[in-house]
Amino acid sequence: MLRILIDTCVWIDLATDYRHFKTLDVLIDLIRDGEAELVVPQQTLDEFDRNKGRIIKETNQGISAIFKRVRDAIREHGEEEGRDNLLQQLGDMDYRIGKQGEFANSNINRIENLLNEGRIVQTSDDVKIRAAQRAIDKLCPFHKNKNSMADAVLVEIYRDMLVGSSSEEHLAFVTHNKRDFSNMNVDEREPHPDIAELFAEAGSTYALALGEVLNTYAPDWMEELRWDFEYEEKPRSLSEILEAQHLLFRQIWYNRHIDLMHRVEIGEIEVVDQLGKTEKGYYRQDQITRGTLELALAAGERARNEVGEENLGPWDDFEWGMLNGKLSALRWVTGSEWDFLDT
Repeated sequence: MLRILIDTCVWIDLATDYRHFKTLDVLIDLIRDGEAELVVPQQTLDEFDRNKGRIIKETNQGISAIFKRVRDAIREHGEEEGRDNLLQQLGDMDYRIGKQGEFANSNINRIENLLNEGRIVQTSDDVKIRAAQRAIDKLCPFHKNKNSMADAVLVEIYRDMLVGSSSEEHLAFVTHNKRDFSNMNVDEREPHPDIAELFAEAGSTYALALGEVLNTYAPDWMEELRWDFEYEEKPRSLSEILEAQHLLFRQIWYNRHIDLMHRVEIGEIEVVDQLGKTEKGYYRQDQITRGTLELALAAGERARNEVGEENLGPWDDFEWGMLNGKLSALRWVTGSEWDFLDT
């Protein structure tokens, strides 16, 4: 079995970067199948809980707010040439950032579940005493003259994991805090000399990336992850979505326009100078004014020039249903309610 102690900074980075979504999938599957176990210091739970609000806020709002101010400035002061293209690129970037914020929200929930389902370890008095002794002796992680008590607690909890482990277990300590834990003078991938003894045996690993540990312990699973990541379908940009939505809008409008022209041609709709009214006071639906008809014909010509007649049908019932379904879906993605198909 693989038993892993993961530093809080790693969990925070996993939560903020959507590219780690599938790495979490592998870890979750290993735990579910009894191949791995998380050892979770209580302080890690507490630190992650304190930071999750900041993670969500910064991921969802921070850079996006900056882009909004930049777009406003470009609209007001930018040169006309190339302005629309630049605004489109900024809009796409803002949209992708928003999608990353959604991934962060999802990752936070999954990480919280992982932490709470792991083997939670309270900080014993013995661990606190040993951590304090490291401070007195200026040993890693106190070699940089700062308060590193929480990091020292992790070191001593990992030491206890080693003492209580069996020969069939593989232990790993994962951190992104290489400045406090790594041998920066020789190789940052190696542990600091003050803690090197903890990783001297083959069954104990020091790592700066969770994927590194998972790749060593479960290479087949990570190979599948790499394939999924390499061939993963990337989300469409906002400009692509809006462009597709506009084309669908024009196609559906034109189909309705052609239907209207056909009804006029066969006499189902009467061409008049002024619309009449029904007994209830509503304008008659079986009439169209000459002025409105002229505007409709001109709009149809513009649609043909804009989209091209080859993209304007005709369609069978199945294709017509697909067009309406696509427009409904894209409008829902961009904020409208389902089934909003007005043209």
